[in-house]
Amino acid sequence: MTQTHYDTIIIGAGHNGLVAAAYLAKQGKKVLVFERRSIVGGSVVTESFGENFTVDSVQTGGALRPDIIQDLKLASFGLQLDSAPQPFISLLPDSNSLILDSDPTKAAESIKQFSERDASRWNEFVRFMDKAASILDAAYATIMPRLPKNLNLRDGYGLLELGLELRLAGKKDMLNFIRALPMSAQELVEEYFESEIVRAAIISVAIHGSTLGPMSAGTGYTLIHNWLNRGGLANVNVGKASEITNALANAVKSFGGEIRTEAEVISIGIENQVAKSVILANGEEISADLILSSADPKHTLLKLVGAQDLPPEFVWHTQSIKMRGSVAKIHLQTNGNHGIPEGTLTVAPSVKYLERAYDAAKYGEISKKPYLEVTTSGNVVSIHFQFAPYKLKNSEWKVESGKVEKIAIETLNEYFPNLNSLISNSHVITPLDLESTYGLTEGDINHGQLMLDQFLFMRPIPSWSNHKTPIDNLYLCGSGVHGGGGVSGVSGRNVVKVLK
Repeated sequence: MTQTHYDTIIIGAGHNGLVAAAYLAKQGKKVLVFERRSIVGGSVVTESFGENFTVDSVQTGGALRPDIIQDLKLASFGLQLDSAPQPFISLLPDSNSLILDSDPTKAAESIKQFSERDASRWNEFVRFMDKAASILDAAYATIMPRLPKNLNLRDGYGLLELGLELRLAGKKDMLNFIRALPMSAQELVEEYFESEIVRAAIISVAIHGSTLGPMSAGTGYTLIHNWLNRGGLANVNVGKASEITNALANAVKSFGGEIRTEAEVISIGIENQVAKSVILANGEEISADLILSSADPKHTLLKLVGAQDLPPEFVWHTQSIKMRGSVAKIHLQTNGNHGIPEGTLTVAPSVKYLERAYDAAKYGEISKKPYLEVTTSGNVVSIHFQFAPYKLKNSEWKVESGKVEKIAIETLNEYFPNLNSLISNSHVITPLDLESTYGLTEGDINHGQLMLDQFLFMRPIPSWSNHKTPIDNLYLCGSGVHGGGGVSGVSGRNVVKVLK
């Protein structure tokens, strides 16, 4: 029995769901957000795993798009992310690390030890990547039309604005941007640099969070995507993930919206192909004029709606969305004397090393020589581990978490020999944990792989790239739609444009 009624119900209090809720509540809509866990944030959350052991558990820091921060006046709700840019450091066995500082002059000085020519080309590479990121940002701000459906006036106007942005970029940059998207990261980076060490360091960012190798087509695109979200190579606002989502939650409440935690939505009530309500795990049913889901498309459409209420071809496309998570997180509590510098550190000594790490995932195995990305927050060392595939060929994750931790520590000990003796506690998050605890189907932190057949007007599936679904009044607003992947808030912002 429906107990009350809202203008909009949003499923999931991840950062995209909260962005959408804040915009709609600010418009005066009666908004209710349901969150399965006891805390808001989804994968953009800072959690405690013991005394003096607090860490960004899944996503490392991050930043919302500037227009979202301004539109929602998030500074007034506690968002004070002003951390100075940190360096990106490629760890090398001889301790003579490559340090790609945010200051291009300092970065070029470090590159010189490996290649004078590469040092001279660094400024041009950064300039192109910044330009390419700005073009991609404009593409993400454009609501993709449902190709090959007929274009309407709004679709045409959005594409016209994007076309203008491309023209303003200049003919050379426009063509290079279009070329870069389907290229492998290896091909793209080789056009600028000759040093294997420099190439591998940059390419590691291209494969971050994706089950792809440096030689995979489309990693030119993922390099630009991750560069856009980070504002360069290094992570931003490390240790402050919850500041983002707490500020958003404060904004939602200030604008009159409601957030209910420990309230799991188990299904969406459908009547005559129209979304009418949500049903909670406790049996409660609440109705709304509109329902937005920030859960991933597979979970939303196949579990919360169900195949019986969807067209057969649409079901097939949804089932075919590639998730394929292969990320594990290892958090280490130390006595604080770990000696690991601030910044984003990567274990990526060569392009072949990265490709071999990826090879393991293709065969359902955990990489024995993994690509690692390491950050610190006070006494805590956090390790992003690739590749650790969700689907293991000869084992299961309930017994393999210790193996991932062991490999990660042993790999990092090659660069910081005293680390192992300083660890007092640890917490491992496997791909299975990403699914069961954080609601990420198959442990995919992007709600669907960022691949050539799953981006722009093909995300989440062809002909359904504008947040809509075959169910009237049901919209998608999570990372699995166009513009999503990583921390940005784009998906939550864009769905509000569609609803106008």
